[in-house]
Amino acid sequence: MKSTKKQVGGSHYKDNFKIQPIEYIQANRMQFAEGCVVKYVSRHSFKNGKEDILKAIQNLQFILERDYNDWQKGKKSGKN
Repeated sequence: MKSTKKQVGGSHYKDNFKIQPIEYIQANRMQFAEGCVVKYVSRHSFKNGKEDILKAIQNLQFILERDYNDWQKGKKSGKN
């Protein structure tokens, strides 16, 4: 059985999406924090509401710190 056909701890992915977030994340070879953003934003209205949005925001902050480490200083990074 394909692992995405079963879900441990609920059915919020299996029952609500044409493809599960994990399938999108893996197909696009996303890094951990980006994958978490996709996961939390996708499920917020089916699982943990505001808490999932706050988790997504925290992961976006991780990305800013990792990839644009001077973002808090008000400087633009060399990346676009």
